[in-house]
Amino acid sequence: MKIHSSIRANRLRSTLVMWIIYIDLVFALSAAWSFTPVYAEDFCQSTDSHCRSHDDAASNSRPSSHMVKSRWNMNVSNLIQDLDQFRVSCKKLTEAFPIDQVDGNFVRTVKNCVFSKSFPTPLRGPLRLAAVSKDVIEGILDLDLTVTQSEDFLHYASGSRMLLGSVPLAHRYGGHQFGYWAGQLGDGRAHFLGQYSNRKGEIWDLQLKGSGKTPYSRSGDGRAVIRSSVREFLCSEAMHFLGVPTSRAASLIVSEEPVLRDQFYNGNVKKERGAVVLRLAKSWFRIGSLEILAQSGEIDLLRKLLDFVTNEHFPSIHSGDSEKYLVFFSTLVNETAHLIAQWMSVGFAHGVCNTDNFSLLSITIDYGPFGFMESYNPNFIPNTSDDEGRYSIGAQANVGLFNLEKLLGALSPVLTQKQQKEAKTILKGYGTVYQTRIHQIFKAKLGLLGEEEGDSSLIAIFFKMMEDTQPDFTMTFRQLSEVSDLQLHNRNFTEMWALDDLSLHSHFSDWLNMYLLRLSRQKNYTDLDRQARMKQVNPRYVLRNWMAESAIRKAEMNDFTEVEMLHRILSFPFVTQETAEEAGYAARPPLWAQRLKVSCSS
Repeated sequence: MKIHSSIRANRLRSTLVMWIIYIDLVFALSAAWSFTPVYAEDFCQSTDSHCRSHDDAASNSRPSSHMVKSRWNMNVSNLIQDLDQFRVSCKKLTEAFPIDQVDGNFVRTVKNCVFSKSFPTPLRGPLRLAAVSKDVIEGILDLDLTVTQSEDFLHYASGSRMLLGSVPLAHRYGGHQFGYWAGQLGDGRAHFLGQYSNRKGEIWDLQLKGSGKTPYSRSGDGRAVIRSSVREFLCSEAMHFLGVPTSRAASLIVSEEPVLRDQFYNGNVKKERGAVVLRLAKSWFRIGSLEILAQSGEIDLLRKLLDFVTNEHFPSIHSGDSEKYLVFFSTLVNETAHLIAQWMSVGFAHGVCNTDNFSLLSITIDYGPFGFMESYNPNFIPNTSDDEGRYSIGAQANVGLFNLEKLLGALSPVLTQKQQKEAKTILKGYGTVYQTRIHQIFKAKLGLLGEEEGDSSLIAIFFKMMEDTQPDFTMTFRQLSEVSDLQLHNRNFTEMWALDDLSLHSHFSDWLNMYLLRLSRQKNYTDLDRQARMKQVNPRYVLRNWMAESAIRKAEMNDFTEVEMLHRILSFPFVTQETAEEAGYAARPPLWAQRLKVSCSS
């Protein structure tokens, strides 16, 4: 029997060479992050403060792994309980860069500056706090959560009142959109409020999204609506707890102010309601921030912005180093590959991977028509506005390469000819970085330790089987994490619907034999250890479009209970939760989910 099994396995490897090549192209140019252990109880009876999970998914820094105490049980004695004591500063930016000499929020072409002064337009009330992130409010902003229940908070977080020290600004940037240079873009519905330095020594840039017109609003009204704001709030927080570098969301405030939107650009204009998200990032600078300056020939200002970004956010890059811009580019190539690989690891498709939406800190920003892939499909397109599928999930790595090419173009004026050649060589290494990291990611997702010659084949065949059978991406990996070795040997997948779908493939048995044999060779291997490690990197819950849509429909009727429930569940995505199971968040998606469409309209 062992001989026959070996023959079958060898035959499978030889006949699937083309599969392996194909998968390399699908994930072409792959890269991933090193998984950090999740210290979590396996099952939570509720989503309350007794649930424990990993707290190591911060956008730019990770706390030590021994910090297992609940995020919700913080000592609030030192937290700010009065917003009059909360202060931000804009000095670093206003002193570093020239500000637009023209005042007013009217749309115009802006030159020779990085920011324009622009005051938010207050939302017309009544206002309501629809959602709040305790983790952000207390853990980043040092505020007592009770502050968010005050009228003052509603005004500060919606733009009708300015925080102490705030000089509201709109950022000027450009970008390549769907492959073409779009010229001046900028913050068309967002206002920078200031930088907050918290008690951990972190500096965060606070920004309102949906807060009214700016000089960069073009034909827009500067507003965001409830549906897009709910999605941004939930997904930025969900991505953080999945371990993906991202901007954060502190609060979501909705109003009765009418906003007209043509959601699918088909002439069907509808009246919706306005909303504002208070969001945070270590920086909102993006590739397009540099592109607009290079395209406009503002090279001195380009150097200023580069020096500011490297000095503030890349401490390993020395200001006096003649190679500093080259080192900066090399770092961005590496970290962009890592970020996209992290997206791929959770089945996340950004939807609008334009250069104006790609952060210089390699964090996920600007959540528009994103989507988490359900049935495995490399051609999954989350954005119905993307007619050509330019930003399909399988194309994201290549789009990252395209965006880095545009970044190199923006840097060229400040690089010597020799450095430009070196930068092109660095860029050629992007694919190797990405593939190496993707390999590491999916080895961890399959529970493989060490490195063996056949690991790439094992992973590639697994993905080919997934493409052929189209099981659910998230739950296939999760259920493989939860199934025991005995169940695998017996092919017993009762109630494991995604894994059962995969097992219908004609080569599944042969692959499974190879997989079990590979696991058995791992030093000190135990079934429980494998399950524990795999559960730490394979989430049970992600923000599926149908889940967000269900919450949005209720929110538009002033019922925010599902928004709150989703936020709490997605804060512990690796932990089985009774409330989530009852809601069907780990079950087969409902049939109506297949009809959902998400567009760029927000």
